[in-house]
Amino acid sequence: MTTPAPFELFAYWRTSATYRVRVALNLKGMTAHERIVDLDAGEQRSEAYLKINPLGAVPALLLPGHAPITQSLAILEFLDELQPNPPLLPADLHARARVRSIAGMLACDTHPLVTPRVRSYLTTTGGFDAAAWRAWQVQWFGTGVAAVERRLATEPETGVFCHGDAPTLADICLASIVAVMRVFKISLPDTPTVDRIVAACDAREAFAKAAPARQQGAPAGV
Repeated sequence: MTTPAPFELFAYWRTSATYRVRVALNLKGMTAHERIVDLDAGEQRSEAYLKINPLGAVPALLLPGHAPITQSLAILEFLDELQPNPPLLPADLHARARVRSIAGMLACDTHPLVTPRVRSYLTTTGGFDAAAWRAWQVQWFGTGVAAVERRLATEPETGVFCHGDAPTLADICLASIVAVMRVFKISLPDTPTVDRIVAACDAREAFAKAAPARQQGAPAGV
């Protein structure tokens, strides 16, 4: 049974960061009313939205009577503390650090390089055409995912998922990157461990329901 929806989620259909929050909500059996911020139309730069998130990024989680919570990792940890089961972080101190480290490689080191504001700068000021932008995407998606593959393939803590046999923050972040790569029709070779773990995530309804193609505003054929 899901809990009532006491908060609003400012979201867009294809964003990796919003996907993460959707997965966490689904895993926790929680719901949020989504308010769409159309990134392609520039709504994230509106005066009204900048009052919610001065960076002009989604997602943002708004709870009545509280300041908005921005940054997907902060939202995920908030939800994990608000609703501890199922946990998104292991109980062991070192295990939590490992999960946060893998999550950070994806959400902090990889994802920021391929966001719409980076694309906008590179294509309007940096002289990038469509081919150069795609090469940039492939380069930085590839660098990040390959580094995670090396860790997952060699570290004994890897199990069915990134850490053990239950999904954690790390799996949410990994699946979020792959979800957006699929939107952009980007695939990477030689990542068998990543592929296996993402397949395990895809098999979970909490992840499947968060897929960009299933969200409001997604174009046909995504």
